[in-house]
Amino acid sequence: MIHRKLQENIINLLGSNKAIVIMGARQVGKSTLLKQMLGNDDNVLWMNGDDIDVQNLFKEMTSSRLKAIIGNKRFVVIDEAQRIEEIGLKLKLITDQIPSTQVLASGSSSFELGNKVNESLAGRKREFKLFPLSFSEMVEHTNFLEEMRMIPHRMIYGYYPEVVNNPGDEKNVLYELTNSYLYKDVLSMDGIRNAEKLVKLIKALALQIGSQVSYNEVGQLIDLDPKTVERYVDILEKSYIIFRLGSFARNIRNELKASRKIFFWDLGIRNAVIGNMAQVENRTDTGELWENFLIAERLKKNSYKTSFAQSWFWRTQSQKEIDYLEDEDGILHAFEFKWNDKKANAKCPEIFTKAYENSTFKVITPKNIDEFLLG
Repeated sequence: MIHRKLQENIINLLGSNKAIVIMGARQVGKSTLLKQMLGNDDNVLWMNGDDIDVQNLFKEMTSSRLKAIIGNKRFVVIDEAQRIEEIGLKLKLITDQIPSTQVLASGSSSFELGNKVNESLAGRKREFKLFPLSFSEMVEHTNFLEEMRMIPHRMIYGYYPEVVNNPGDEKNVLYELTNSYLYKDVLSMDGIRNAEKLVKLIKALALQIGSQVSYNEVGQLIDLDPKTVERYVDILEKSYIIFRLGSFARNIRNELKASRKIFFWDLGIRNAVIGNMAQVENRTDTGELWENFLIAERLKKNSYKTSFAQSWFWRTQSQKEIDYLEDEDGILHAFEFKWNDKKANAKCPEIFTKAYENSTFKVITPKNIDEFLLG
C-alpha cells in the first residue's frame, strides 16, 4: 500500500471537534485513504453519497433521526458528499447536535461541495486536498533511484493510483478514467449547457500547457464567448483537473500583470485528452511536459506540508521570462526548468535580478530534481 503524505495530518485531527473534509478528483485515493485510517474500526458508520438510498436518507434528515442512525458511532464517513442535497447544513447538524461523533466527508468537486461546506461550517472544519500520487510519495514507496528512472514514464501516464498500480495497462486505465470519471463528473455539473464545447475546451487547454492562455483566443477556437470560457475553466479547476498559474508583477513597468498559464494536475489525463501517448524522446512537447510535471509536483508538496508560499510565472512584454516563482516569507525564489541537462547553466534575466535583488534563482533539470521536490 502506498503511504499518502496527507495521512498524518488527518490522523492528528481524529477525535477532535472539527469536521474533516477531503477534496480531490475522482479516483485519486480519497476512499482508500479513509479506509486505511478507519477501515478496521467498528465505531465508524460508512455512507456513500453516490448511493440513491443515502441521498434519500438525508433529504428529510432531523437531529433525532440522525442520532438514531448514528447511534454510538464515533465517526461518520460520507464519501462523495457533494451528491447529497444541502450537504453543508447536514454536516453542520451532525457537528452541532452530536458532538461525540466526528464527521469526515470527501468530495470530488469544490464547486459543488466546498462552497456549501464553507458557508455552513465556518470555523468548525478542516479541509484537505488530495491529489494523484506524488513524486515524493513514490520515492518513499520504492526509492529515489527507481522513481528517477520512472520520470519519463510518469510524464506520459501520470500518477493516478490505478495507473501506477497497473503497469502495462496504463492506456486502458487512462481511457476509462478520462471517459467514465472525468467527462462524466464534469459534464453532470449544473451550468454545463454545452458538453461538446467543454470537451473541445479541455483539449484546447491541454495543447497549451506552458503557454499563456487567452480566453478570447480559446473562445474563438471553439466558438464560445470569453466569459463562458472563463466559467468553464473555473469549473475544471474546482474539479481538480486543471490549475491556473498567474503572472507575477510588482516592480517592472512592462511585466505582464493579468496573464495566466493553465496546467493539468495529472499528465496522464492531459495526454489521454489529446490522444498522444508517445514517449518523451519522440515528442515535440517534452519541455512543456517537464514544466507541467515539476510545477504540479511542487504544488502537491507545498499543499501537503501546509506551505503558505505563493506561486506565479514571470514574463515581460519584451519576452523575458521565468518558468516559476515562489514568494515564501518575503523572499522570491525563481526557477527555470530544463529537460536537457546541458542547459543547466541558463541565467536569470538581468532585468529580474536588478528589480528583485534579494531573490534566488535555480535551474531544475532531472539531475537536481530532489532539491525541488523533496525535503
